[in-house]
Amino acid sequence: MKKPPSPPLVSNVAIALNAVIAVVDGDRPEVLCVRGAPGVADRDLALPYGPFDPERHRTFEIGVREWVERQTHVTLGYVEQLYTFGDKGREAPAAALAGGAGERVVSVGYLALAPSPADLLTEDAVWSDWYSFFPWEDWRGGEPSILRERIIPALDAWTGRAKTADARERRKMRINVSFGRDGFGWEEERTLDRYELMYEAGLVIEAWRDRVAAKLEPPVGGEPGKGETGIAMISDHRRILATAIGRLRGKLKYRPVIFEMMGAAFTLLQLQRTVEAIVGFEFHKQNFRRSVEKSGFVAATGEMSSETGGRPAALFRVDRDGLKDRAAAGLAIPRNKAIGD
Repeated sequence: MKKPPSPPLVSNVAIALNAVIAVVDGDRPEVLCVRGAPGVADRDLALPYGPFDPERHRTFEIGVREWVERQTHVTLGYVEQLYTFGDKGREAPAAALAGGAGERVVSVGYLALAPSPADLLTEDAVWSDWYSFFPWEDWRGGEPSILRERIIPALDAWTGRAKTADARERRKMRINVSFGRDGFGWEEERTLDRYELMYEAGLVIEAWRDRVAAKLEPPVGGEPGKGETGIAMISDHRRILATAIGRLRGKLKYRPVIFEMMGAAFTLLQLQRTVEAIVGFEFHKQNFRRSVEKSGFVAATGEMSSETGGRPAALFRVDRDGLKDRAAAGLAIPRNKAIGD
């Protein structure tokens, strides 16, 4: 039997390392960003990132920790690998930092969690509210007006531009599932699905920027105004951030990762506000309290907090034994009411 030919060797691949560093400050979920990265405009926002150096970095994680500390002077605590991003054409302008124009750049993304935003010692680093990048994802005050007034009408118009009835039906179904329309209901974990659908429909600045860079025709329809559908990021960093948010939202339900984002002592209301900030909608207070108290994840400290603005509230701490015993369990997410259709 003839031996099949060996696959061609690929020599122009660079590996980049990206970090999504998430905290909740009060009721604001924030992500650490950098400005002035090599090869991009001075004020464009990026996630901390840099090339993997096989001579210097024994592991990817060592590399990403080094790049974050070098760019932001922040030392990472809890870190987990998020995803590998390798689609062709996604690398510009990150290629300038990761090895030069013309290289195929594969990015290994990491998700890092911390209990509070670290003090920043460089002007090139900034903590940014992640809803400034995805304003349609925050339902804590009800349905975001940008959905009703801008996104859904534009997506309906995009559906109408499909060339066949089957294509129109497929687009309509994707919109319904991703955005919780027509009885499907909003699923907070679909952060990436919503962003990618908006990218495909030309509703985010990156879709226009990337097509111009590739010398392609721009999308049909008006170009989004600056910040109109969220703040843009370099390369595909907003896509990476959407992936991280969706991962964290989903993981809250089956892993006790939320306690990586809590301080040494906290009230149950502070815990609730932290989880609400991440998932983007409000909970039924008493149901949430009961589910936490039964979870085995927390223990009362016997002390009270007077920082709530009302009556003193009991302080709790993480029960490390309970956390260890139930490492494969998360928190119940008791919605206050249905969101979406």
